[in-house]
Amino acid sequence: MAMNDSTPTTPDPSSRSPLADLSGAGVSIWLDDLSRELIETGELERLIRDQHVVGVTTNPTIFASALAKGERYSDQVQGLAERGASVDEAVFELTTEDVRNACDVLRPVYDETNGIDGRVSIEVDPRLARDTKATVEMARTLWQAVDRPNLFIKIPATVEGLPAISTVLSEGISVNVTLIFSVDRYRAVMNAFLTGLEQAREAGRDLSRIGSVASFFVSRVDTEVDKRLEALGTDEALGLRGKAGIANARIAYHTYEEVFSTPRWDVLAEAQAHPQRPLWASTGVKNPYYPDTMYVTELVAPGVVNTMPHKTLDLVADHGPVRGDTVSGTFDEAAGLLDQLERLGISYTDVTDKLEEEGVDKFVTSWNELCGTVSDELARFSASDSTSEAGR
Repeated sequence: MAMNDSTPTTPDPSSRSPLADLSGAGVSIWLDDLSRELIETGELERLIRDQHVVGVTTNPTIFASALAKGERYSDQVQGLAERGASVDEAVFELTTEDVRNACDVLRPVYDETNGIDGRVSIEVDPRLARDTKATVEMARTLWQAVDRPNLFIKIPATVEGLPAISTVLSEGISVNVTLIFSVDRYRAVMNAFLTGLEQAREAGRDLSRIGSVASFFVSRVDTEVDKRLEALGTDEALGLRGKAGIANARIAYHTYEEVFSTPRWDVLAEAQAHPQRPLWASTGVKNPYYPDTMYVTELVAPGVVNTMPHKTLDLVADHGPVRGDTVSGTFDEAAGLLDQLERLGISYTDVTDKLEEEGVDKFVTSWNELCGTVSDELARFSASDSTSEAGR
């Protein structure tokens, strides 16, 4: 099965770092965080050098937090205010500048890994999640504005997002498909990926330069399922808490192995295409009673990406018990657990449908919060300029 672009090594028991073991087991470690401070202080370079970080993901909440801290954005915001930029224009320019600079920091990783890693993701406006045409247009605009080959455009895996994914991939734009909860939707995402690459191949594009990951959300599944288990309150129900998210992801990995073992994929692989790797997202542990690294250490498998908040990265570095591959061979047990939930009356489809709907809403809320933060900053500098003018 020719689907993994790098051969994992067996972790050395004497390894100096659990992160080294994780990387050695075939997991690409990405950071779910970005700020101008992270770039300009050299901290991102340090994480790449010392903590095995080989990629970055972003979202509106991350950008809003970065803008609210410190003064590293002040000069650019002041210039935007003086120019009379709209909030949307300011958000676009502020975020694309950070992502472009992060792409430059990660470019050596991109080159060393033949385009597999060294990627930075930026999100299409989530208010467009139900609009295929508008999503495609914004993906193109972001791709052109950042103008770096190691960029990923994040597109939600809504029904309307699927054809957008195929279209932009066919044009040579690399994609991080986000907000995946169900295995059925994941199959549709992989189909959209294959369709996009087939169209790119027909157009004569170099498939080796087109990348993609499929971001499968983990901890949010447990948050929703645990709520339902606790409402049942039986010993059996309570004993299943904290297990659904990992089981779901393990089934997703099995599905990934199936899809990327087909003749359809083999044709694309012969044309130098890279597989669309599973990416474990939402990996911060929200329940304090669970092991604080479990969404990393229980999802170790060759050829996957795990994007971690800074706190989770530090926890894994400190005490993550990396035991090698913890996914392969677990399909039957994982499927059995989801069957057990169904028998208790917890509908998998209902859970994943609700999570997708809530996920889109949360993305939009985060985007609006980012716009609010930028609006406040623009107003602050506009007021400052007005005061300066009045004093002359």
